Order: sequence, then C-alpha cells, then structure tokens
Amino acid sequence: MELNVIQGLPSFQIIDVVDILLVAVLFYYLYKLLKGTNALNILIGFVLIYITSKVVKFLDMKLLTEILDQFISVGVIALIVIFQGEIRRFLILLGSNGFLDKWKKLIFWKTSQSSKNNLNSSAIVLACSHLSQTYTGALLVICKSNPLEQIIQTGDVFESEISSQLIETIFFKNTPLHDGAVIISDNKIQAARCILPVSKNNNIPLSMGLRHRSAIGITEQSDAISVIVSEQTGKISVAKQGIVQHGLSIDELQTYLDKEFNS
Repeated sequence: MELNVIQGLPSFQIIDVVDILLVAVLFYYLYKLLKGTNALNILIGFVLIYITSKVVKFLDMKLLTEILDQFISVGVIALIVIFQGEIRRFLILLGSNGFLDKWKKLIFWKTSQSSKNNLNSSAIVLACSHLSQTYTGALLVICKSNPLEQIIQTGDVFESEISSQLIETIFFKNTPLHDGAVIISDNKIQAARCILPVSKNNNIPLSMGLRHRSAIGITEQSDAISVIVSEQTGKISVAKQGIVQHGLSIDELQTYLDKEFNS
C-alpha cells in the first residue's frame, strides 16, 4: 500500500536526510576553521546581508533589492579574497591523512571537551616574574578557541608541558628561540620563535615596540591572550582584543589568567 503525499508538498526521502547531514558537517568544519577569528564576524555579517536581501525581495522593495543583489554578487568574490587562508586550510584538511582523526573528534566532541585541562597559569606567572626581574623580553600567546595553527607553523614546532624553566630558557637572550612568540594551546607549549601579525592601529603609542605591536596584532585577529614582558622596563602587560593593560603585578597577572582560562 502506498503512502499518500499531501498535494503541493515535495516528498521527503532518505537522500534528503543525507544532504542535510552533509551540509551540517560542512558548516561545522567551516565554523571550526573560523572560530575565534574576526573572519567569523565577517561571514556572519555577509549572511545577515544575504538574509536581508531575501526579505526585501519578498516585500518587493525593488531599489533595495537591486543594491543588495549587486553587493552580494561582488561580495562573493570579496569573500574568496578575504578567506583565502581559511579556504586553503579547509582544502588541506580534506586532503590530509588526518581527516579521519577530525571525524573522531567530531563524534567524541563532548568527551574531548570535558577532558580539557585548565591552563597551568602558575608556571607562566612564575616565568614572567623571573623574566621581569632580569629585564628579559618575552611574548607569550595563549590560545582560546582558535588554536592558531597557521601561526604555529611559522616557528619551531614542538609540544611540551608548560614549565617556568622552559619558558625562561626559550627567552634567554643567547638562545636561538628567544626572538619571536611562544604559542600555548591546550595547556601545552606548541611552538616557539613564531611570527605574529603586527597591528596597523595608528593609535598605538610610539613608545610601544614591535613586541607589543605583535601582541596587539594577534589579539585583533583572534580571541587569544598575549602576555608581554618588556625588555626595557621589565613591566608585564597583557593584550586582549587589541587592548593592552600595562604594568600588571604578579598577583594581578595570576588573577587575570585564572579568570580568562580557569574559571
């Protein structure tokens, strides 16, 4: 006996379920690539404009529809230019041998989230205290939702537990790793001597050197936190979302990191 289909409504088949699941997976990986970056906000803005164009077209607002349609047609090309790095990462992800590992992470997402360790902030604070006392410049970038994989690849990649001795050794002036940033992600030191994007904000005081401008630049483009030790003054600063807080005490730095990562 055949099932009756309501007249005027399309039939819903198994292939439609597969189609929806594949689109959901595609958007999931797109979100993972853009999460924690300004690119995600740009994409959300473009989606809102697209939805608005559909609404005004439904309301038969011809002039506004024409303007938005022209913007969207040009905006697609602009998105390709803006997201060329993310598109490249996505294609590399699809063609990599570790793609099955990504599926495992997707399937066991809740397990991996619950087993995530808190940041070993005490070791970072102790290292910054010693570096400050000896006027040794340092720049540490602590990741949140964005693992900064592209930035990590610009430096010397390794994975190590966080320890104050290792951080102090990395930034010791006679070591080859001291020039650049240390990237900390998932409670591990992932790389050293990394190159960061320099902020182009013209409002940054001239007294801030390249280390501070780099610390600001990475926080403008991601949700990471930068910790800076000045080589000239020994003062400790932190940067978040492009804004710098200067002259933090050791206790203030400990409180700040615990609030950002361990609360």
